[in-house]
Amino acid sequence: MSYKIQKAAVLGSGVMGSGIAAHLANIGIPTLLLDIVPRELTKEEEAKGLNLEHAAVRNRFAASAVQKLLKHKPAPLTSKKNLALITPGNFDDHLDQLSDVDWIIEVVVENLDIKKNLFEKIDLVRKPGTIISSNTSGISVNAMAEGRSEDFQKHFLGTHFFNPPRYLKLLEVIPTEQTLPEVVSFMKTFAEDVLGKGVVIGKDTPNFVANRIGTYGLLVTLREMLERGYSVGEVDSVTGTLIGRAKSATFRTLDVVGLDTFLHVAKTVYDQTTDEEQKVFEVPELMKKLVDNGWLGAKSGQGFFLKKGKEILEIDPSTFEYVPAKKLQTPSIEMAKQTKGLPNKVKTLVYANDRTGELLWNIFAPTLIYSAEMTGVIADSIVEIDNAMKWGFGWSQGPFEMWDSIGVQKSVEKMEAEDKEVPGFVKEFLSQGFESFYTELDGDLAYYNGSEYVKVPVNEKVIDLKRYKKKQGVIKSNSGASLIDLGDGVALLEFHSKSNAIGLDIIQMLNFAIDEVEANFKGLVIGNQGKNFCVGANLGMILMEAQDDNIFELDYTIRAFQKAMRRVKYSKKPVVAAPFGMTLGGGSEVCLPAAHIQASSETYMGLVEVGVGLIPGGGGNLALYEKYLKGLPNGVEIDYQAIANKVFETIAMAKVSTSGEEARDNNFLSFADGISVNPDHLIHDAKQAVLALSEAGYTAPAPKKVKVVGAPGYATLLLGAQGMFQSGFISEHDLKIAKKLAYVIAGGLVPYGTEVTEDYLLNLEREAFLSLVADPKSQARMQHMLIKGKPLRN
Repeated sequence: MSYKIQKAAVLGSGVMGSGIAAHLANIGIPTLLLDIVPRELTKEEEAKGLNLEHAAVRNRFAASAVQKLLKHKPAPLTSKKNLALITPGNFDDHLDQLSDVDWIIEVVVENLDIKKNLFEKIDLVRKPGTIISSNTSGISVNAMAEGRSEDFQKHFLGTHFFNPPRYLKLLEVIPTEQTLPEVVSFMKTFAEDVLGKGVVIGKDTPNFVANRIGTYGLLVTLREMLERGYSVGEVDSVTGTLIGRAKSATFRTLDVVGLDTFLHVAKTVYDQTTDEEQKVFEVPELMKKLVDNGWLGAKSGQGFFLKKGKEILEIDPSTFEYVPAKKLQTPSIEMAKQTKGLPNKVKTLVYANDRTGELLWNIFAPTLIYSAEMTGVIADSIVEIDNAMKWGFGWSQGPFEMWDSIGVQKSVEKMEAEDKEVPGFVKEFLSQGFESFYTELDGDLAYYNGSEYVKVPVNEKVIDLKRYKKKQGVIKSNSGASLIDLGDGVALLEFHSKSNAIGLDIIQMLNFAIDEVEANFKGLVIGNQGKNFCVGANLGMILMEAQDDNIFELDYTIRAFQKAMRRVKYSKKPVVAAPFGMTLGGGSEVCLPAAHIQASSETYMGLVEVGVGLIPGGGGNLALYEKYLKGLPNGVEIDYQAIANKVFETIAMAKVSTSGEEARDNNFLSFADGISVNPDHLIHDAKQAVLALSEAGYTAPAPKKVKVVGAPGYATLLLGAQGMFQSGFISEHDLKIAKKLAYVIAGGLVPYGTEVTEDYLLNLEREAFLSLVADPKSQARMQHMLIKGKPLRN
């Protein structure tokens, strides 16, 4: 049987259920969101004269959850429009509609009897072949399926999303003993290719994979803090970004998750384990007392931490009072900061003979041992365990990658010297003469599977540029960028300057890339796998040249940037930009002239130059204006003023999209541009877009004149800015920037509707940019951004 998911239903509209519904809506799947029928009226409902039989009352829980999606932060929806794809309802009136869906996801309260009761009702209405899954975080999926029909059991499995579903990559898929292998295979592929998830196949054990290891690690850390007299803040200062973990480290993470939630998760394992393992999952009194006090973390305003004004306070376990948060300060921390590469930093810290080293060793050692003990128990391989911790808990390295970093042999010798029991799995590994859990086979990543090294299975749509370059080599490279042969006649230009900021080195490589591609390739992808696509032009370089009064140098650089962007636009071969993450200023300017944009779903795109006292200088004003014009249907009368107003507002307010979908709403992406939900598939999807354009017989656009709003349009654009200045909302310098921007977008003081050349508009843009660069107030804004990382309003 072939499976297809075109419509879904989510049962349970709490934070998790509504978040899953939002994620499905984000990828275009119409979703039914059902919940229980309320037993009593609210005061508002009574005031409206409603009764318990009214549809608005009966659907209240789900309908209210749908509306709350607009207020949640971070936003569960990639665009407010997606709300229309979620239909609220209730279990009593709408369960029969489940016969019309392809996937039913249960997200009700974590109670086996309640879940089984609901599944019994679902079994009566679902059509054969419909996939049913539970989002349980720890209840046995086999136990849930007991007593159900054979077809139900064959199509039932666990699908444990991590919260928030839009942002966290991990999806644990847990088959039952009866789940059909083809259902598991389909769900894995569907989750990766459509939902954009990283899938880990887990076994039906308490808390599955990530929460089993993560909860263990958190409880070990809590116990270590209490037994050895570290403070909450001291532990968090070394268990976050310093060792490649989430910024929220240990106790801030617990505050965000909710201490009551964590207690429930820990109890799930405690109730189902025995002996030494069970002891670890017994939660210390400190946490129970915090929960008894109602100090549950972020949702109650205090937990391990309390924020008072700007000051962060931490709980003192001995007095139960909040005191100023402390940080560990030891020689090893300073050494680690000077050490290059995360593996080397971790190694420096974990073997250090100081309080940081002792703390981290006493956390790492038991967690690594436990991860090895759980291999084959909670998941089949070390790869699943490592991926679960990276994708679900934000660890940069999974436990076995971390073990490789600190040296398996060295760490085991230390463990055994301390009478720690090292699992047979690890001893066998070392006895075979192996030194690291991961290695390379034919240039591909391989892992130890219990007897030998085998290649890590990878979705064919995942292209790892670092590994790819190692295998295939590089056509040409400089300090800012590299040109790579992606195969099938497609080249890729990869930025790798600091923050991928654009300087002359990137411009030089871009020109070389266009020459090379026009001569020898079908097309070009501009993409990379850094932290962000590109945060803009090299602001430090611009400020330095401006302060040295090197306007001639800056003029040369801006001309070169504008010229390179035109080469992207008029390249004889298609150029596809693949933005993701922060795509700001010059980063957006690189994308806008491309033949096609293939953006990641999480793309934060905007022309933000006004924030540093400038306007876009690489053709961004014209490119965004043209993007608006291109999006209009043929034969409609164009209101150029309305378009100029929108472009002016978008740039003047430095609007940044909160998703790829919103970048489309803001006209940075056109209807024809693509969005990749799985960030790991972005380069592959961009490559496919190049090939599709090439096969369709791509021809470069011909240069043509642009109609502008001229003098009357300029006056209109300035009206709003003048009003804001007179009301005290913007400063005199803000008004000056607005005037320059309006002049460029209007096309100067020509008559309305005048057709002007691109060169004319680019000259206006460059002159305005250079005059602002020379202004001391703009220079102060640039300096403030470089030092403080936030805009200055002067």
